[in-house]
Amino acid sequence: MYNSSHTIVSNLLLTLTAGLFFGFIIGYPGWILACTLLGWAAYQIKQFNRLQQWLMRIEHTDVPESRGHWGELFDEISRDQKRQKLRIQALRNVIHRFQQSSAALSDAIVIIDAHNNLEWWNRAAEKLLGMKTQTDRGRSVINLLRDPRFVRYYRKNLYDDPLQLSSPIQHDIVLEYRITRFGAGDRILIVRDITRLKQLEQTRQDFVANASHELRTPLTVIRGYLETFLDQELPGPLQRGLSQMQSQSHRMENLVADLLLLSRLETSAHVADELPIPIHSIAARIREDALALGQDKKQTIELNLEANSILLGQESEVYSALSNLVFNAVRYTPAGGVIKLRWWTDKQGGHLAVKDNGPGIDSIHLPRLQERFYRVDESRSSDSGGTGLGLAIVKHVMLRHGGKLSISSHLGKGSTFTCHFPSELIAPTPTKETEAD
Repeated sequence: MYNSSHTIVSNLLLTLTAGLFFGFIIGYPGWILACTLLGWAAYQIKQFNRLQQWLMRIEHTDVPESRGHWGELFDEISRDQKRQKLRIQALRNVIHRFQQSSAALSDAIVIIDAHNNLEWWNRAAEKLLGMKTQTDRGRSVINLLRDPRFVRYYRKNLYDDPLQLSSPIQHDIVLEYRITRFGAGDRILIVRDITRLKQLEQTRQDFVANASHELRTPLTVIRGYLETFLDQELPGPLQRGLSQMQSQSHRMENLVADLLLLSRLETSAHVADELPIPIHSIAARIREDALALGQDKKQTIELNLEANSILLGQESEVYSALSNLVFNAVRYTPAGGVIKLRWWTDKQGGHLAVKDNGPGIDSIHLPRLQERFYRVDESRSSDSGGTGLGLAIVKHVMLRHGGKLSISSHLGKGSTFTCHFPSELIAPTPTKETEAD
């Protein structure tokens, strides 16, 4: 590496030594030394001006000719500039290849800076979101995508789950928004066209709903005849067979009812009206039904309900979700067990938890518990009377209310199922003055 300070000092000492020696020879050492120093300084200033003029040029093509340490300095700077140009060219090639590859993607990619302004996007973003390079660069993403649901999703900074919305320029196209944070507050927005997937999902939902609806009539006829036959005096084997048929037809009716409910929940992503829900009365009714369901088990169901807040949403859907959680706890909690139902609110929103002291669930099953018809083991089989759709119904009820279901369970220590509602659906209990108004 070039050491400028070492070479300059060495050159200065050598020049001063030569000037002093020559001054002693002619008898004027002081004047000769001063002249020598002035000459050396003038040379350094001249070379410095050459360096400055060369560096100020746009293209550093011709390296100034010089000797000694200035020549070495010019050569070292020239070599460093060449290395810098190679690095810049390599970075440009990488950026160019990234832009080419991202332009070929069918998914929109948008880079948003720390101030929420649009910094860069690919061609798919122009097609799916209607972005324009001339007018939208540097514009706030919230001013471009003004859907209130996207604004809430963007500002929450909780991007674990994607957001599905219609395209802002073509309402018949359904888009999936995913946001990833990187750097110092920057974000990458990835938008994917899922219209085809939504159409397939809608076809599946329609099929399930139609098939379930068509099954209700023959099941009603079968149950009617079975009840008529069972009212008669029949031989023992025939009586047992008809009783089993009645039990299974009843279970099939429950399954059809759950399928219809699940199909109805899947038809829209959000509730239509947000009305006050009487949590206390709902919990009391479910407690009575749960005690009747597990009357042979002598279980205890405790209620701990906060009184200074109101949940907004669809009462029938929340009732269905809560009853499924409580009835599941009754089915899988042993005799003499304790089931606790709790409702409370905090800064994050409202929380409705059902806790039991049953056998618990292995952690490997927790990620799949909310899938349709998923069974953990024989202890949670259809013999328990469930349809296998309860937690799937709870999941979709929570999605429609903008919340989520969390599950915590340990083998031998019981399970806790908690419904988390967003703070937007929580309202304070009206005072007497408010009710009078």
